[in-house]
Amino acid sequence: MSQHLADESPCRCTAATHDAPLVVVTGGPGAGKTALLELVRGHFCAHVTVLPESASIVFGGGFPRRATDLGRRAGQRAILHVQREMEGLVKAEQRTALVLCDRGTLDGVAYWPGPSNELLEAIGSTREAELSRYAAVLHLRTPPPSSYNHRNPLRIESAAEAAAIDERIADAWRGHPRLHRVDHAPRFLQKVARALELIRQEIPSCCRGPQISELP
Repeated sequence: MSQHLADESPCRCTAATHDAPLVVVTGGPGAGKTALLELVRGHFCAHVTVLPESASIVFGGGFPRRATDLGRRAGQRAILHVQREMEGLVKAEQRTALVLCDRGTLDGVAYWPGPSNELLEAIGSTREAELSRYAAVLHLRTPPPSSYNHRNPLRIESAAEAAAIDERIADAWRGHPRLHRVDHAPRFLQKVARALELIRQEIPSCCRGPQISELP
């Protein structure tokens, strides 16, 4: 379930347990979220855990993916339940110093075909309660149309559709006290370096490495 970097970045931390904060990494199509999380595994120690995207687990595992409103609602409820269970498990184990979530529970609001409160009421929660689950949120913004990458064959959204999804994600997380917006940069590695430094600042001092100023 969780993915670690074991040998490449050893850690001198000797703490037996950690009370790991949850940090969300989110963003619309083309924002660079997947690339960033791959780089995380090479920059931080084994005590930084990256949870996989719940939607990939649900739909990749065979859950019916329907375009109807009923199907979309069922899919988002399933994704949210998987997300909460993964987060609860890794926090209860206390083996990791920081948990990075590839999207969080409120991302489902951006894909819900109706009022956002319906999804949260379905699981007996509120927007305030879900915001409070996370210590910080990093929102990687989708690039402008002139820089939107169409080369990925799995990316079916147009630049306009990607921007609309990104705005819905922004609305879903609006109001979090530690929401970091990571905007497009002329060089993608500049954007990544800023995001990695924001993540580094969330890692407890016992496991935190040197400041990230730039990437080659």
